Amino acid sequence: MTEPLKTHLASPDCDAFLHRETPSGSKAGREQSLALLSGRRVLITGAGGCIGSALAKAVTQAGARELILLDASEGALYDIQQTLLGLKMTSPHFLILASVSDTAAITSLFERHQPEIVFHAAAFKHVPLMEDNPFAAVANNALATHTLAEAVARYGSDQLLMVSTDKAVAPSSIMGASKRIAELILLVPRTPPVCMKAIRLGNVLGSSGSVVPLFERQIAQGGPVTVSHPDVRRYFMTLTEAVDTLLSALSPDSPTGVSVPELGEPIRILDLAKFLIGQQQVPIVFTELRPGDKMDESLISSSESYRSPLGGSLRAVDSPTLSSDELSFSLNDLRRAIDQSDLPSLLETVQRMVPEYRPSRALASAAMVNA
Repeated sequence: MTEPLKTHLASPDCDAFLHRETPSGSKAGREQSLALLSGRRVLITGAGGCIGSALAKAVTQAGARELILLDASEGALYDIQQTLLGLKMTSPHFLILASVSDTAAITSLFERHQPEIVFHAAAFKHVPLMEDNPFAAVANNALATHTLAEAVARYGSDQLLMVSTDKAVAPSSIMGASKRIAELILLVPRTPPVCMKAIRLGNVLGSSGSVVPLFERQIAQGGPVTVSHPDVRRYFMTLTEAVDTLLSALSPDSPTGVSVPELGEPIRILDLAKFLIGQQQVPIVFTELRPGDKMDESLISSSESYRSPLGGSLRAVDSPTLSSDELSFSLNDLRRAIDQSDLPSLLETVQRMVPEYRPSRALASAAMVNA
């Protein structure tokens, strides 16, 4: 019989696994960031997700003037509502059950609430699942981000902060490529200028759809715990670190465009599995890399460079961009490919926008079949 498991790695366990200590002054830094939300109208997309929910709790405790919570999942939206009510929240909140890709819903939201700060956490993020659903990945992660960015520019929001991912760097998955396109959308110059920021995060320990809940379920069943390869490594961070990173990006001193937090060294998935198993007698078996997976992730690509030195909470990244005309032309091609379920055209357009993208063998084969 196996021991009862911790749910989603409690924070002290996360810190122990990552070999990190809470930096001195981090509490003061968080309070300074939260002060920037006081009295503001704040929109959170993907508000029912792991990061979105944690942001929602932080924002309401900061005394936001209004908190607008948007999510396409009724259950997730209900759950975060009940959580906030349990906190005896002081900020008025509004629940919007809609997808970010719903232009009419987004327009109505902005006309009614005029959000000043937008946290964009809504995304499809499960790599193998998106390899099987490439049209949904591009529509939800890329085209929906364009819908939101256009609304932010049109209605004069102060800031748009998007949760990006290290999987957007030299992507081998359609999920990563779709998030790279989302970054490119935010990087396009606009007149008048709009403050848009994409923050690349690593894997958040214990988040929904992450490897930790999977390992926990496998351990609870007595195993085996499945690891794709003994040398696969990923960047990890705790949920607290992820939220603090996003809050720190609110500062007027934080970089616009793409930025990366200090994530330390990548960690072997095998070591995480061993940590969770602990002293229990649970076997580990090695499978193989899933479609879209890589052995290692990177924080910047070979065509990028850091434009700020190590230090502080975020490092700015000099990243290639598209012109406004190039972006518009390519987004139209993506929409056409999605409307026609044309996978070869979809992949051709994605690769034109993200030249470093290399489709997985499975997805490339599916495109050849549909050509």
